Amino acid sequence: MNLKSLAKDTAIYGLSSIVGRFLNYLLVPLYTTFISAQTGGYGIVNHLYGYTALLLALLTFGMETTLFRFSNKDGEDPQLVYGSILRMVGGLCIAFLAVVFGFLKPISSALGYPAHPEYIACMAATVAIDAFQAIMFSRLRQQKRPVKFMLLKFSFIIPNVLLNLIAFAVLPRFFGSYPRLEALYARFDGGVGLIFFINLACTALVTLGFANELKGLGYGFDKALAKRLLAYSWPLLILSLVGVFNQVASQILYPMVVPGAEGRVQLGIYGACVKIAMIMALLTQAFRYAYEPMVFNGSRDRNSPETLADGMKYFIVFTLLAFLAVMVYMPILQHFIGSTYREGLKVVPIVMLAEIFMGIYFNLSFWYKLSDQTLWGAVMSAIGAGVMVAVIVLGIPRWGYMACAWGGFAGYGTAMLLSFFIGQKKYPIRYDLRTIAIFAALAAVLYFAYEALGRTGLGAWPLMAIGTAFLLIYAAAAWKLVVSRPRSN
Repeated sequence: MNLKSLAKDTAIYGLSSIVGRFLNYLLVPLYTTFISAQTGGYGIVNHLYGYTALLLALLTFGMETTLFRFSNKDGEDPQLVYGSILRMVGGLCIAFLAVVFGFLKPISSALGYPAHPEYIACMAATVAIDAFQAIMFSRLRQQKRPVKFMLLKFSFIIPNVLLNLIAFAVLPRFFGSYPRLEALYARFDGGVGLIFFINLACTALVTLGFANELKGLGYGFDKALAKRLLAYSWPLLILSLVGVFNQVASQILYPMVVPGAEGRVQLGIYGACVKIAMIMALLTQAFRYAYEPMVFNGSRDRNSPETLADGMKYFIVFTLLAFLAVMVYMPILQHFIGSTYREGLKVVPIVMLAEIFMGIYFNLSFWYKLSDQTLWGAVMSAIGAGVMVAVIVLGIPRWGYMACAWGGFAGYGTAMLLSFFIGQKKYPIRYDLRTIAIFAALAAVLYFAYEALGRTGLGAWPLMAIGTAFLLIYAAAAWKLVVSRPRSN
């Protein structure tokens, strides 16, 4: 595989994802400092954003991957494919907004926010615009234009961060002089509602940068093509819905199992601590943005199974390094969230491992995407989601939010194993299991050794110094056995 091209594109996508998310993550200490865990305000944010993620998967309808597949398929016109998909997703988004605004009050009451229908309206408008933009972002990836992709991502991130800083760090200083301003914040749960308004404004702003991509609406629409697109994408829709639900299940289910203020408080603590573990999700996303177009563009190549095997090995080796780095520097990273939320830090290693499982499952998913057997992905993801829901719902009364972390671990782990064993029968790929096993074992040994040292009462700085040495050992092994050595099975 073209490792140099993959590394370059991953670096650019990673810059927009990791640096961008890092700037957004700066909002977490802001929120957790100005919104106390005991108010449950941050729980509201986590709760509604859980639904937003699920709705985004519904409205994109699996068309991001479908765009890659059909744009590189023999006999298909790439422009007509893009134009048809853009119109289909745009029409679905308009229909979605019509339903939500037509039944805004009942929906707000059902979600537990009868006094704040404006929260739901903002959420709906934001997710509709996001879904439409997702197809245009995929178009940029398909055309291998990572720089414009990055710039547009930053055109949302930077204004969003600045406006949130003004809303939470600057304006509250004027409450004494402007009582109406303080009353406005009180009306929106201590300023929590402003988060949704700001998000909507910044999301709408990004659309201005898609002038060229919007021309795709004029590329035409073909009914016969649309049927083929839908036949390919509907299993991906189920796959995507289940996959996203796996990520946000705790945000949706926790308030149902533990209703009221207490549920929002606990969900806020869990949601804040999970943000530290989401470093792994950033790496997975950056890798996916660069890797997915590469795989589909080379899907006619008879060596594509080797490409998939190499991609899996690189992904596992380097995400395990990221896992160790987060664990080693946790004494520093814990200050990323407010002190009232830190009791939940014990979820971080479990959630990070669950994210690694999810990334492996993504890499395994190419066997059914390339062979047009996408129904298998829907089935395996549904089984994994069932396991996750069972662990969360049955475990919350006993373990609280720890059940959410273990639910993700069990759900992703189940889907990962199913995809591996079924894939080896349907679309055999010779993964470098020996190298993968070596690095998984090395990471486990270093992690448990570090945890054992931590229980001896060693100070934070000496402990991190030893942990840094562990990281160097792992990195040296990765360089010697993976980066500098050609593939061999």
